[in-house]
Amino acid sequence: MRLRKDQNEMMEDEILLIAKVSDALAHPARIKIFRFIMQQNRAMVQVCNKDIVENFDYAQATISQHVKKLVDSGLVEVKKKDKFSYYYANLGILMQYLNATKKFSVQ
Repeated sequence: MRLRKDQNEMMEDEILLIAKVSDALAHPARIKIFRFIMQQNRAMVQVCNKDIVENFDYAQATISQHVKKLVDSGLVEVKKKDKFSYYYANLGILMQYLNATKKFSVQ
């Protein structure tokens, strides 16, 4: 007979997801950049690096470092088209993160 795990019990992959996404959102600039990408995507507007640079008072190199952290966490996906890279908010990862943090707060 197999025992079912408690549904509120956190899985190792959920703990790693919380750590990875929390680290990506640990800087105010990355939260603002992620929110900007989400809003632009919602309005069906493609976002490339120059769009982010134009909307924030950060150097292009700083923007690139912050976007890389968001991409590495899975919160942002990159799609290359010709010589440009376009950024898309990964709402699936965001929802997984939110659900995992709910489990975290229950235990």
